[in-house]
Amino acid sequence: MLGKNNSGKSALVRAPIILQTGIRNDHAIPLDLEQFGDDAPDFIDLVHERLKVRNISVGLGMTGPEDEEYALNAVIQDFPDEYIQRVVNWSLRSGDDTVAYEWSLAADSEEPEESGPQPYQRLGDGAGLTWLDFRGLLPTELPNGDAPWFDAERIRSSFGLVRHLGPFRQKPKRLVRLPTREPVQDEFGSRAAEILAFHHVRRKGRLIERVNEYLRAPLPAWKLEVRPHLDGYMIGLQSRKKSELWVPATESGTGIAQILPFLVRRAQDELSPPERDILEIIEEPELHLHPSAQAMLADLYIRAVDNQRVRFLVETHSETFLLRLRRRVAEGKLDADQLALYFIDDDGESSIVRRINVDGLGNVDYWPEGIFEEGFEEVRALAEAQETQLESDAG
Repeated sequence: MLGKNNSGKSALVRAPIILQTGIRNDHAIPLDLEQFGDDAPDFIDLVHERLKVRNISVGLGMTGPEDEEYALNAVIQDFPDEYIQRVVNWSLRSGDDTVAYEWSLAADSEEPEESGPQPYQRLGDGAGLTWLDFRGLLPTELPNGDAPWFDAERIRSSFGLVRHLGPFRQKPKRLVRLPTREPVQDEFGSRAAEILAFHHVRRKGRLIERVNEYLRAPLPAWKLEVRPHLDGYMIGLQSRKKSELWVPATESGTGIAQILPFLVRRAQDELSPPERDILEIIEEPELHLHPSAQAMLADLYIRAVDNQRVRFLVETHSETFLLRLRRRVAEGKLDADQLALYFIDDDGESSIVRRINVDGLGNVDYWPEGIFEEGFEEVRALAEAQETQLESDAG
């Protein structure tokens, strides 16, 4: 996914994370944004142009454990005077069967509580009101006969796990204590050093061995190493040529801090393949990395495509990253059907997403004007300036 700054890339790439709060949710709030902690967005942050008519529409498709397909659509309305949000329109399709409901406050209905069962009108058959109790974007159950195939927990289980590595990765800690259980990586990549220390002590160091395989291309003279220090462990770079030369990772430059979370996560998945579908969202993996390391990351994700349970949604400004992907398609190392490029453009009122198709030779059927032309323009301007200078000297 590519586009200019402030075009809407981040909003789109983070949408699955928002939707996840509506599926993995046991609260009456349709989108449980409090799952994001102290810096959680407000509902109004999700509304286009932050309009006074505070509602949003969401839709998603899911494939169940037995390949059954679901298409869920919902309209979520914010009621600022009541400090609540409700699902006001909801439909679910499975195969040829569809059920749809609309939130209703008919004159003869009881006044609903802020949470708990709410009055809904079944659409399409003129039936009377029914009461549905939503948990997130799914009701706990539907009236008998409306949809015998509906199973909220089965549908929840069909929504794959979403992981996220944001654009601001933290430097590894200088000293980490050995955790009692394997740490879980966060969106800042802040647990990479602890994960490496845990695997070094409790899993015989296989993880760091795999990470060092990845690092051989961009850092041929160095390897990562875990060393005990005081009452904890330090992560650093050991010279492959001078045994006495060892540098703490915190002093080795920003690039290591930026790339380490990616390498650790990929090594974890290779050593312990995920047992469920995963969407991994990565924002600007190229930050602070040399172009050769950016290309190496592209190859790393291509290598991971063989793990059928992980898919990647990458937001990038890196021409090198994209060119490596297209090159591997042309070389036959990546199937063109496994690569989808999207360009996000903003016309001042809304963002538009356009698919850039890649054929089997790595060619694209369209390329947005002005994207990655800066290098060409700089070279052209340099050549013109040199020609002008030579003509001036000759005169």
